[in-house]
Amino acid sequence: MLGNNPIHPVLLAEDLDAARRFYHEQLGLEIILERDGAIEFRCGAGTKLVVSRSTTGTADTQTQVGWEVDDLPAEIAELRSRGVTIEEYDDPGLKTEDGVADIGFAWMAWIIDPGRNALAIMQVKA
Repeated sequence: MLGNNPIHPVLLAEDLDAARRFYHEQLGLEIILERDGAIEFRCGAGTKLVVSRSTTGTADTQTQVGWEVDDLPAEIAELRSRGVTIEEYDDPGLKTEDGVADIGFAWMAWIIDPGRNALAIMQVKA
């Protein structure tokens, strides 16, 4: 049953060197395996994130993957200290303040990787 197994999302990147720097150096993810055309990064609870070389990258601006964290302000502060830009939005139905949007059941922030993948960081409200 798939619901009982870890999932391993695959994101696209035109520049794997830029992706390696972003995910490993800026986000602090451990590299599990690096091979021609893809890099695998360790995430929590038996999951991994794979970044695969692509000739086109990502054409969609929607969130591609997200992390659920216990302390969003601490995560944002850590990311900013590593030079990661936290996105700001002021759209109908989505407004951030200091990079954080209140979406009702949670607070969310977004970052964009070098392959133009939108990545979410979310803290569920108690």
